Amino acid sequence: MRAGTAGGSFSHGECEPRALVQRERPPRTPPQLKAADRLQGNGTWLVTEFVLVGFSNLPHLRPLLFPLFLLTYLVTLGGNITIVTIIHVDRTLHTPMYRFLAVLSLSETCYTLVTIPNMLAHLLMQIQAISIPACRAQMFFFLGLGCSHCFLLTLMGYDRYVAICHPLRYSVVMRPTVCLGLGALVFFSGFLVALTETCMIFFSPFCGGDRVEHFFCDIAPVLKLSCAESAGTALGIFFLSVLVVLASFLLILLSYAFIVAAIVRIPSAPGRRKAFSTCAAHLTVVIVHSGCASVIYLRPDSRAHPGRDRLVAVFYTVVTPLLNPVVYTLRNKEVRVALRRTLAQGCWGVN
Repeated sequence: MRAGTAGGSFSHGECEPRALVQRERPPRTPPQLKAADRLQGNGTWLVTEFVLVGFSNLPHLRPLLFPLFLLTYLVTLGGNITIVTIIHVDRTLHTPMYRFLAVLSLSETCYTLVTIPNMLAHLLMQIQAISIPACRAQMFFFLGLGCSHCFLLTLMGYDRYVAICHPLRYSVVMRPTVCLGLGALVFFSGFLVALTETCMIFFSPFCGGDRVEHFFCDIAPVLKLSCAESAGTALGIFFLSVLVVLASFLLILLSYAFIVAAIVRIPSAPGRRKAFSTCAAHLTVVIVHSGCASVIYLRPDSRAHPGRDRLVAVFYTVVTPLLNPVVYTLRNKEVRVALRRTLAQGCWGVN
């Protein structure tokens, strides 16, 4: 049964938001009243959209931020598309490690599509509104891709563990059907966590205002507007965040503990360097990604600061996705060789 009072009653079987905000409005004649307004008593009004504060408090920087973010976004898209293309074209890269890298690049591309185009549009426009369904969808896909990213990095760490610690069994353990199943499990788990968190946040009405202190719909700024913001909801979301971020990071560290133990037993120095080089790029991406996620999602709400959170969010939504193609092309010799070979073949074909 849908809510029909100002008390904010809602159905227990749906995830439909009832965004409500208390505010004074000038009296209107009965013909001017909307149906949704008439349902509400004692000054409680139905809100159909949020206002993303974003960078509205920095009007003098917006003309500078737009071209900077746009250039970074285009470079990120170009770099990730280049990695996917090289891995698809060059047969020497048709291994589980590089197929996972291609999936990671595709995931990063979709991850940036969820937030950056909307942020760029808001930098150009004075109106920074987003509807409740659009906000819910943005949060779902952002969290789903972010959680899948954590799980995928964990899977890539396991791949390196099998390749270095059990090289003779690698082709059997990481055969194509297993890799496909693990990849599907990664995204299923990531979006299942995202669905759970999104429903926990949008299940209840909103009466704490309509201003989201962020440039996209993230967990903390939207949850603050909820009428039913409670310790139970916050604790549940915190537990899921710990499960995704911290558990994934600890599993990756465990994999690398076994990897380091195996590498130090390699007798030749060139062999040790080659083994370390295959892990360096992955470990760099893991540290940066886990560090940013921990700062935002693994801390008490009392330490939240909207300005600082937006700055960190810029780093992990704009800068971190750029790190993936840069690190994997500059620090990975096989990708660099494949890139040069592909470019040479293209130039030879043109000539």
